[in-house]
Amino acid sequence: MSVLPTADDRGWIGPRPAAAQIGAILFVGVAGILFAGVGPLLLGGLEASGRISPAQLGQAGTAELLTMGIAAGLAGPLWGLRRLRLLTMLCGLAMAVLNALSIFADGWAVVLVRGINGIPSGALIWLMTAMIVRSSRPDRWAAIYLTVQTLAQAVIVFALGALVEGAAGVGAGFAVLAAIGAATALGGLLVPGALSVLPTSADEPSGRPSGRGLLALAAAFAFNAGILAVWIYVEPLSRQAGHPAGTAGHALALSLGAQVAGGLAATLIAGRVPTAPVLVISLLGMGGAMFVLAALPGVALFLAVSALFGFLWMFASPFFTPLVIDADPTRRAAMFGSGAALLGCSAGPFLASLLVGDADVRQCLTLGVALLATSLAIVMLLYFSRTRSHSLAL
Repeated sequence: MSVLPTADDRGWIGPRPAAAQIGAILFVGVAGILFAGVGPLLLGGLEASGRISPAQLGQAGTAELLTMGIAAGLAGPLWGLRRLRLLTMLCGLAMAVLNALSIFADGWAVVLVRGINGIPSGALIWLMTAMIVRSSRPDRWAAIYLTVQTLAQAVIVFALGALVEGAAGVGAGFAVLAAIGAATALGGLLVPGALSVLPTSADEPSGRPSGRGLLALAAAFAFNAGILAVWIYVEPLSRQAGHPAGTAGHALALSLGAQVAGGLAATLIAGRVPTAPVLVISLLGMGGAMFVLAALPGVALFLAVSALFGFLWMFASPFFTPLVIDADPTRRAAMFGSGAALLGCSAGPFLASLLVGDADVRQCLTLGVALLATSLAIVMLLYFSRTRSHSLAL
């Protein structure tokens, strides 16, 4: 029987990558997830200019995040753990081409192109997840990844806000993403050539995730679905509240800045505080923020709640990694963590697109609250069932 890794092991599973290799994986992983942060701004710009409808806004977000999640889950089984440099370079080139095509696309072509772009993006996210799961401190590396990706998104959203709303138009945003795709292809030269195989357990010799591990993945799925069901409609929500032009861009930038702070806070306390209480408090706080947004608050409160929402979002996110690892110590389920999260990110906008109207998009908030409540229920179930099983063992 293999020795299972635990959250406090000091060694890595397999050789520890060199510093340059870790940096390269972090860079391409951030490039892969970039759309999740800048998507609301760019798709909102396309919708505002009449190039896509409000429903297509949600469908484009759904298409990209859905294929991203599927690719993040299947890249390992389909590609394997070797020739990772080639994989990264191909993904970078594909992202460069597809983002360049997005400059000129409109209507259903936007949905198609963004959906295809999710495939290389998801493969890069899988590579980052594979390193996190094999690291000595997955919770801390998950927090670092989320913090760095959010900082990058904040910088890009801040820089693109004026361009997208100015003469350059939304095409300038996609041009920047195309350039980042080209840089990702070059970064592929530095990633490790291969990764080590994860161990199996006596209970699951086939290497499949355990039932508790799948349940923990469902909590991550619902959490991310609830967030993106709301966040993809930030710009329409701001317009519906009667805010001045540019308010949504400021809200996104403030939220991303708060996400950086939330990620840093999670990095500092990772491994030092219990997982379940952190998730419960964060989920309750985010649900409360959604109720405030449903009241269509003024600009100042809208911006403040957006910042709080962003802080709790990124503060809570890394704690789903130890939740899944605790539920399935082989870390097999954790390998699907990014896929589950991204599938949730795609399901949220899709479900919201079925509910929102042209004049009122607040139905996305009702959906968001319901999904967060589902995640909260699963977290509490895992916590109390684990506590009970430990008590019986004693």
